[in-house]
Amino acid sequence: MIIDLDLFEDYTIDKDIIIPENYYKDSEVEKLENIHVKGKLFHDSDDSIHVNIQIEGKMILLDSISLEKVEYPFSIKYDDILEESLKKDENKLDLFEFLWENIVLEIPLKFTKVEDLSKFHGDGWKLISEEEQDSSNNPFNDLLKNFDKKE
Repeated sequence: MIIDLDLFEDYTIDKDIIIPENYYKDSEVEKLENIHVKGKLFHDSDDSIHVNIQIEGKMILLDSISLEKVEYPFSIKYDDILEESLKKDENKLDLFEFLWENIVLEIPLKFTKVEDLSKFHGDGWKLISEEEQDSSNNPFNDLLKNFDKKE
């Protein structure tokens, strides 16, 4: 969706957007749902384009522990002058590209809704929380002590 910024003084947007899959197919995002954009674009006093919008929606991600698909709601407030997102030598904005550039910043590195870690175990291993972690059982403690002494 290309917006020609020369054709308006103020551009108000309040709509649901479907971001094409090719924007996120090579990312951690499985799917984007219920994306709603509300706000406006307007020419500032120095003739730059100012954007003041709210982006809300849901990402479908893989849970970092269970690898099940989980919903991750997000809300982004963008209030700044638009420069990098404009097409070179044109005064046009690719709205999908602009939205994706801002949504991608909200993707968490790790996300889980798993509360019961006891069912994640195998032959000789189990998943524990940080509270359960006991460094006294760490087989690398001797190496770490020697490493600290060398410094």
